[in-house]
Amino acid sequence: MSVIDRLSSSLGRRDEVPNKELAAELSETRDKAAIAELVRNLQNKEKKVQSDCIKVLYEIGEQAPDLISDYCQDFGALLGQKNNRLVWGGMTALNTIVFENPEGVYDLLPAMMEAIESGSVIARDNGIEVLAKLSSVNEIHGGITFAILIDQLEECPIKQLPQYAEKALVAVRPQNGIEFREVLKRRYGDLEKDSRRKRIDRVLKHVESLIN
Repeated sequence: MSVIDRLSSSLGRRDEVPNKELAAELSETRDKAAIAELVRNLQNKEKKVQSDCIKVLYEIGEQAPDLISDYCQDFGALLGQKNNRLVWGGMTALNTIVFENPEGVYDLLPAMMEAIESGSVIARDNGIEVLAKLSSVNEIHGGITFAILIDQLEECPIKQLPQYAEKALVAVRPQNGIEFREVLKRRYGDLEKDSRRKRIDRVLKHVESLIN
């Protein structure tokens, strides 16, 4: 049986259970041939098959990122698709492999920024996390991605600020912590909900421990 025959849509299912089960199995068995078939079918003529394939692939990425890290360019190619499900699915997949293939992910920065700026909330959320991870591990380009990350914190919708600040913490170091702290302080007054202020307070406390 082809791996495509085991996708939710192929089974006439409207839930994601078969996709998740398939991802868990392929992660455990490390079936690279089946994974390659899933990648090829990101170009399938059926949108449901495409969607199921990217779902299985990023689920694999969550469990065994090394199995999909070589397909960085394939995921990057999805960022320019008209199908929004593929855009945020591609970004989600990239988010799972940053630590495995930081240079490959960094090479996709222009396409990622376009998706962050014009894509869905899910694409943006994952994109912010990609920027943070790149900033934390990429010694050559980390300064570039951190500067972009700071811009995103400066301009993002205020309701997203706590979440993005928490994601960005992985990139904060003593040498860049002051800049990070000042962005959050500038926007602090715009936080209307006490719960959001408390989340930023926790982030700021952590940053202070790094820079003092």
